[in-house]
Amino acid sequence: MPDPSVLHNIRILDFSWVLAGPYATRLLADYGAEVIKIQPLLLEADDTFSRSYYNTWNRNKLGITLNLGSARGLEIAARLIKISDIIVENFSPRVMENWGLDYPAVKKLNPDIIFLSMSVMGHSGPWRNYSGFGPAVQAFSGITRLTAYPGRPPSGIGYAYADHIAGLYGSLALLGALEYRRRTGRGQYIDLSQTETMTSLLSDAVLDCTMRGREAKPVGNISAGSVPCGVYPCRGKDRWCAIEVSTGDEWEGFKRALGQPAWINEARFATIASRQRNREALDRYVQAWTKNLPAEEVAAVLQDEGVPAGLVRNAADLVNDPQLRYREFFLTPAAPDFAGTLFDASPIRLADSPASYRRAAPARGQDNEYVYRRLLGLSEDEISELKQNNII
Repeated sequence: MPDPSVLHNIRILDFSWVLAGPYATRLLADYGAEVIKIQPLLLEADDTFSRSYYNTWNRNKLGITLNLGSARGLEIAARLIKISDIIVENFSPRVMENWGLDYPAVKKLNPDIIFLSMSVMGHSGPWRNYSGFGPAVQAFSGITRLTAYPGRPPSGIGYAYADHIAGLYGSLALLGALEYRRRTGRGQYIDLSQTETMTSLLSDAVLDCTMRGREAKPVGNISAGSVPCGVYPCRGKDRWCAIEVSTGDEWEGFKRALGQPAWINEARFATIASRQRNREALDRYVQAWTKNLPAEEVAAVLQDEGVPAGLVRNAADLVNDPQLRYREFFLTPAAPDFAGTLFDASPIRLADSPASYRRAAPARGQDNEYVYRRLLGLSEDEISELKQNNII
C-alpha cells in the first residue's frame, strides 16, 4: 500500500538544536519526512532540558551520533548529504563554514540540495556572527521593549516566542523550496534571520514610525479605543480573564453582565472618551467585580452579553479545553515509546494525508544501525572501527 504521508519521500539532515530548527523539522516529520537528527557523542544542550521538552520538538525523527570534529565524521556527513533532500541548521554562520559544510561546499556534493540556515541575524551584514537564544532575538527585534507597562522595565514575553516563529517561517520556506525544486529541478539556499522574522510581526509599529514619526511605546494591556480593556484578576490563585469593550453595544452588554451597578451609570463613564479619561477608576470597579468570581464564569457571563472576554488559560486549562478536545489536538499516540504521554497534535489538518505520530524523540544514536548500515551501506567492520575511534 502506498505511503499516504505527503512528505514520505523527503529526507532531511537535521543539524539544528534546542527549539527553532527542531520545530521546523518536526512540522515536516509529522507529515512523513524522514528527518535524521545529527547528535554529538557528548552531552548536548538538548539534554540539559527535560525529556519532555526534547521529546516535544524531536518526535518522529531518527537519531544518529556523529563526531563532526573529525575528518572521518565530516566524510560521513558528506555521504549523508549526497542522499538527502534538505539540510537544516540554526548555528551562527561560522559553524557550518568551519566544518566545510556551508552551502557552496554542500552544493558541490548535491547540486539540487535545499539548505536552510536559521541564524540569529542572517548570514550577511555587520552582525552576522551574533548568536543567542529566543529572548535575545526578541530583544533585537524590538518586541521586548513593547511588552511592558508604561514607565516600567520590559516584562518580556516569558518564553522563547521567537523560536516558534522562526520554526514556522522555516518550515514554510522549506515547503516553498520543495515546490520550486519540483517545478525547476533546482535546489535553494534559504538564509533565514530569526531577528527579521520577529521584526516582521511589528510592521504596524515600523510604519507608524517611518510614516508618521511616532515611536511605538509600551502600553501594557491597553488597546487604543477600547475601555475597559485589560487582564483582570479573578477568584483563585493566578486566575485571570481578558476583557475588551470597544463599541457602544459592547458597553451596554457589559453593563447588563455586571447587573447595572449604580457606579456604571456615572457621568464619567457615559462615553468612550470619558471612560478613557477615567480608565484607572473604571478598572478598579471591574477588578472589584472579577476578583470574587471564577475566571470561567466571568468570561461566560460577558460572552453571553456579546462582550469579548476570555479565560487566560494555563496548561491544565488547555488540556481540558472542550474545543481542543473535540478536535483531538492533545493525544496519546499508540506508538509504545510514547509511554502514555499526552502530546500536542499538528494544528494543520490535511484531508488526504494526515499527520502521523510514529515514535518519540530518538535516544542518542538510536538509529545508527539503520542509517549507517542500510542507507550508507557500511560493513560491520567499518561500523566497529567508527565506534572504536569515537566517530559514532
